[in-house]
Amino acid sequence: MPMRTRAAALAALTVAALAAGTTLTAPAGAAPKKAAAPAFLAASELPPHPASTWTAGPVTDGFPAELAHCLGEGVPAYDYRHRVFHTDLDTGAVQATVVTGSPAKGKALAALLNEEIRSCADRIEQSDPEIEAEGRYYGSLPVEEGARVHGLHTETSWGATDIHLLSVGRDGRTVTVVGWGQLGDFDDAPVTAFEKTTTKAVNKLH
Repeated sequence: MPMRTRAAALAALTVAALAAGTTLTAPAGAAPKKAAAPAFLAASELPPHPASTWTAGPVTDGFPAELAHCLGEGVPAYDYRHRVFHTDLDTGAVQATVVTGSPAKGKALAALLNEEIRSCADRIEQSDPEIEAEGRYYGSLPVEEGARVHGLHTETSWGATDIHLLSVGRDGRTVTVVGWGQLGDFDDAPVTAFEKTTTKAVNKLH
């Protein structure tokens, strides 16, 4: 990424997903304008990096390109907001949130996002035979209406290897997706720290 993935094929997938014309910011089912805006993670709440510090970008309207490799074509049209984080090295992160029209719509959106992430590895391999991808499910977290944590590892035929952690959490009608990524494999993933970050992200929604 910024989830700074170095895999050129993943970057190409992101561009393709965005170029496909996916409408990610249309207001269908959006919450009333008077709804309080959810709070976002701070840089200090991300998994600690052993050799660098996190920097948080501004909160921006729209769905982030950093998540498009798994969610670019499967995300319903809502008014998303996001924040991108980076380190001075090869690690990046992102958070996207949306306030839907009701708890039922929030539940349906969270379920859809989790399913899109679960099927992401298969879709990556189907779209590019030079990429091997593996997904893992790390389980659910007991925060508000729940959160689920996933892992995704990709390796290209020329040796580029990347590890991502992704989570989907919900508080009532508000849904958040948190992503983290760097060079490496599953052994390099800070799963416990990422679970803590996800819990904080959901607790900060309202």
